[in-house]
Amino acid sequence: MNRPLWQPARSRIETTNLYRFMHMLRDRWGLDLPDYAALHRFSVEDMERFWLSVWEYAGIVAETRGERILMDADKMPGARFFPEARLNFAENLLKRRDDGDAIVFRGESRVHRRLRRNELYRQVSRLAQALEADGVAPGDRVAALMPNLPETVIAMLAAASLGAIFTSCSPDFGVQGVLDRFGQVAPKVLIAADGWFYNGRKHSALAKLRTIAAELPRLERIVVVPYVSEPSGLALPEPRAIRFDDYLAPHPAGEIPFVRLPFDTPLYILYSSGTTGVPKCIVHGAGGTLLKHFEELLLQCDVKPNDRVFYFTTCGWMMWNWLVSALACGATLLLYDGSPFYPSGDVLFDFADAEGMTHFGTSAKYIDALLKAGLEPKRTHRLTALRTLLSTGSPLAPGSFDYVYEKLKSDLCLSSISGGADLIGCFVGGNPMGPVRRGEIQAKVLGMSVEIFDENGRPIEGRKGELVCTRPFPSMPLKFWSDPDERKYRAAYFSRYPGVWRHGDWAEITHHGGIVIYGRSDAVLNPGGVRIGTAEIYRQVERLDEIVESLVVGQDWDDDVRIVLFVRLREGLKLDEALAERIRGQIRDNASPRHVPAKIVQVADIPRTRSGKIVELAVREIIHGRPVKNRDALANPEALELFRNLPELAS
Repeated sequence: MNRPLWQPARSRIETTNLYRFMHMLRDRWGLDLPDYAALHRFSVEDMERFWLSVWEYAGIVAETRGERILMDADKMPGARFFPEARLNFAENLLKRRDDGDAIVFRGESRVHRRLRRNELYRQVSRLAQALEADGVAPGDRVAALMPNLPETVIAMLAAASLGAIFTSCSPDFGVQGVLDRFGQVAPKVLIAADGWFYNGRKHSALAKLRTIAAELPRLERIVVVPYVSEPSGLALPEPRAIRFDDYLAPHPAGEIPFVRLPFDTPLYILYSSGTTGVPKCIVHGAGGTLLKHFEELLLQCDVKPNDRVFYFTTCGWMMWNWLVSALACGATLLLYDGSPFYPSGDVLFDFADAEGMTHFGTSAKYIDALLKAGLEPKRTHRLTALRTLLSTGSPLAPGSFDYVYEKLKSDLCLSSISGGADLIGCFVGGNPMGPVRRGEIQAKVLGMSVEIFDENGRPIEGRKGELVCTRPFPSMPLKFWSDPDERKYRAAYFSRYPGVWRHGDWAEITHHGGIVIYGRSDAVLNPGGVRIGTAEIYRQVERLDEIVESLVVGQDWDDDVRIVLFVRLREGLKLDEALAERIRGQIRDNASPRHVPAKIVQVADIPRTRSGKIVELAVREIIHGRPVKNRDALANPEALELFRNLPELAS
């Protein structure tokens, strides 16, 4: 039996937003909901009352909400939430204008900055005026090629206040990676930093910026934010460019005339990873994003006014968009730019202690890296205010759950969450009133009708299958950019099960309602017709001290598929037969004999996306001699060449 690693005390439960929300439902609708499972059933069976209640609990600011909550609820896609509502996304994030902290920024360069809420409002006001003076109007695209700086948040809020569409990439993307994204959506204005810092090095972005700007023919303005250079010495890359402060200079701060537009007005364009082709441009609406983020931040993550919320993310990952919405909850954003291990692995925990961090968000790979490095934050840091640790990006291994409670903090809600850019949110995530069990995500997110389907499209429990969502939700994409007949959109999510969203995760619902993600279903291994999730192998292999990380794929072989495991070892170690046999034994004893790889190969590096996800599909293409279409989507594209024409795979 998987006993809880952590269970909130009754006194803690009664202070959660979720507890208060359930009491609001009792008072508002006369509902007796004894536990989270009953609340979840209500949230998907009575979507109108549930989402109306979230709207009311969150206190959404709108010109009008309208009478209708949900139209065409039986259509997926096609359902419309709050079809008569008119609101502005930025207005809801800028409700507070006091002198409390809105943003606290730390950079690897030792730069520390603090922006009060009233200062944030004034900066957004000035940039919005500058954009409007350049002709930016509802529907225009404003792009940011930026590190995780306060100016990036200001840029998004200014664009959203005008009803423009905001889209962003991290500046460490290659030129083609940026053009594969921004080139599709044709921004009118590009806001870009002059460079970035990482792992003790300063990188200039100005030459890259010149090349990118030359390939964006509809671009009218480039606003350059000095970050690695002194503003006075900043050389502008081309005639359309202007320094950030000079751009704002003609515009004194004033009241922001937020443009209130329909609920489904486009707000963001996010991108798929693009590792197997040109990225999909996913368009998300202002109202759906706001409502979904309010639900997750308030109820699943228990974010309260004056909490201090951190997520280690770049501006090319949807977790940045998710993080910024914490402003709408009255929380302070803690932003960090740079390596989380420079100059040491203490840097983020130093930040947590210094600023009273309440929510620490990161990737599963970061937690695993802490474990491998032998760091024990519980001994070196106070972490007094920290209530919630959030993990996403890849499945969190059971051993990482143990590490968090043994070496980081014992009284903590460890919320492993899973969703994606496709829904700018989560399907499964935390429950601040419930227990945390080893290796399991706590719960289905409220309002998300999540099931696991077998190969025949039937819901199952206690077995592995496809993670699906059977009913509509507010943050479904409005569309894909340049997909007028919705052919690509429908093919991405609805081709396997018509009317049901297939997310592409291989998962299982446990007997007590937890969820285990076993990896992407399109990367599932199929030796001898038995489907095996890649995460099942990673969980065993990466428990061995010698292994830093691993990647597993299926190789077509003798009219079947064989499992090939690639391992990156600690510096100075070599894969010998003794270690290979230990790896096989670890997998055989703790997973099954069917999981044991036919081949184990040592490699010097493992390719990953810029948000840290390993790219199994790209490696699978390389070892089969097929081209990988979009290397610029990778953080380390050179690593792919390590997998080409390997002699170990020829026999």
